[in-house]
Amino acid sequence: MAKLNKFYHIILPVIVFIIYLITLAPSVVQIDSGELTTVQAMPGIAHPTGYPLFTLTGYLFSHIPLPLSAVYKLNILAAIWCTAAVFMFMLTARLMLDNINSFRKIKTADNSKKTAKKKSRNEKETVSINSIEIPEIKKIAAVSAGALILAFSKTFWFQSTSVEVYSMQVFLFCLQLYFLIKAYLKKEEDLVSWIFFALSLAAGFSNHMTTLLILPGTAYLFFIKHGFNKKAFIKIGKMLAVFFPVLILAYSYLPIRAGQNPAINWGNPVNFENIMRHISGKQYQVWLFSSSAAAKKQLSYFLSNIFPEFNISLFICLFGIISAFLLGKRLFAFLLILFVSTVLYSINYDIADIDSYFLLAYIALSFFAVAGVVKIFEVFKLKKHVYAVSSGITIVFILLQFYFNVEDVNQSGIFTFEDYTKSLINSTPKNSVILSYQWDYFVSPSYYFQNIENFRKDAVIIDKELLRRSWYYNQIKRNHPKIYNEIKAEAETFVNAVQPFENDEPYNAAVLEGSYQSVMTNLVKLNIDRRNVYIGPEIFETEMQQGGFRLPEGYTIVPDLFLFKVVKGKGYVPAANPNFTIRLPKKRNHYINTIENFIGSMLVRRALYEMQFDKLDRAKVYINKIKTDLPDYVMPLGLADAIRR
Repeated sequence: MAKLNKFYHIILPVIVFIIYLITLAPSVVQIDSGELTTVQAMPGIAHPTGYPLFTLTGYLFSHIPLPLSAVYKLNILAAIWCTAAVFMFMLTARLMLDNINSFRKIKTADNSKKTAKKKSRNEKETVSINSIEIPEIKKIAAVSAGALILAFSKTFWFQSTSVEVYSMQVFLFCLQLYFLIKAYLKKEEDLVSWIFFALSLAAGFSNHMTTLLILPGTAYLFFIKHGFNKKAFIKIGKMLAVFFPVLILAYSYLPIRAGQNPAINWGNPVNFENIMRHISGKQYQVWLFSSSAAAKKQLSYFLSNIFPEFNISLFICLFGIISAFLLGKRLFAFLLILFVSTVLYSINYDIADIDSYFLLAYIALSFFAVAGVVKIFEVFKLKKHVYAVSSGITIVFILLQFYFNVEDVNQSGIFTFEDYTKSLINSTPKNSVILSYQWDYFVSPSYYFQNIENFRKDAVIIDKELLRRSWYYNQIKRNHPKIYNEIKAEAETFVNAVQPFENDEPYNAAVLEGSYQSVMTNLVKLNIDRRNVYIGPEIFETEMQQGGFRLPEGYTIVPDLFLFKVVKGKGYVPAANPNFTIRLPKKRNHYINTIENFIGSMLVRRALYEMQFDKLDRAKVYINKIKTDLPDYVMPLGLADAIRR
């Protein structure tokens, strides 16, 4: 027992880490993976809120001399952060159970004479609550079970498989909870523990603003311990005196690095105005507390996904809510505050990839699970067999959770985004201009392959949606000076028009939209004679067909392989054979399906284009590619039969 007590909190995270490595993504994956990998490896400036701590730690880790690609090393770092979070979770859970009676007693910190007179009576009331003692084996089992339930919950586990800021954030959440509980358990006059908590809080805000979700629970524990008095607020002031310098020091990375004009310089935070806009995530605030309908939709999503997150282990978490109340009302209240405040805040953020914002709520549920396992051992009191039966039930639940979640989170064979990005760029001639806003599928991954692996750096990839931001023109100027110089006049006009909008000042919407359209048009018009210009299918479908974007007069588009090629006139334009290979996994998700639809729809368009010029043999080449590589793609009714005839 002594050896188990000494090493179980190390052995279990090692096992978790090995499993995380097995399910690790080998390359860049969806959404921000490519961009975040690039800003860490360069380093650069990431999208708001900048994530300076994440960037700097990633930069150091990516330069460890290992025979691995930068993206794989940084994916490993994500697994390390999540494993470290599991370790800190175990330390915190053990701290709670070792001091469970501190969550049952009622202490006051009011030092007034009035309170002093009532002190003896209050102490008698406090002692009247029966203390409890949790056996060692129960503590080990409960802490281990709660850690495994958290480690293999779907969203938490998914953070360990690839680069994302949330992998570091879950570690920082667990670190903050550890220091918070430790500070709460210390004597009232203790300041050092609260200083350590303030430092961990500064680290959290240096990584991601969801750190604010821990503040309601923090306030609860702090004020029930210290009360609302002058001494308590002096202590808060001392904590803030440490917190702000550390936070400012971390965020000073943004203007320092931006001043060096890196290849990825999101927001260009070189002055106070740009810095504040960037770290506040101003461009995303439009989705925060947008409407009650949006909040209702996100709440419905959360509730519908809570069971898939934990599967059958959710019953241990729910049982743990009651158990926590019985073990210690303060512990119950603290965890409930963490859970409720996280959910209430997150449902008011109307974004598609909202799952990661619920992570602190899932951590709280896992702490409830710890309490649940303690009570399970009490429920099944079968004398000698109590530990075997209770452990067996818990293990079965966790194994089922693992079984149902592993397929959804496993990214070990995902090369789809690498294949799609490289094949798309390789389908264009040297020095081509590509206009697209397939951020989640192609644009973000291209940042990594072009800037870190030096793949096809000649290709000029312009994010059509980022052209709406003033800072983006500085990035184009830095990376593609010839392209910028050709549209310099239009770019300067647009930047002048958009700055009042970005500063919440009155602006002329007609002038703003007109100057933006002028930039888009001239990107095509002023490059078409010297470069091949391509347009993503999403631009064609959402804007060109609806008149939102028009080509210069005399130009049209023809479907190529992955993109539309801008050409003069209406004559036949040949395209290469579809000799690319995209590795599509058996397990699909929204992002994989979207890539398949992009490829399939463009191949269909190319086949129909060939048929317009009576080139049926060429049309068959593209249709056969769909049949062999995209068997699940649904072609237009009758297309294959028309080619056979």
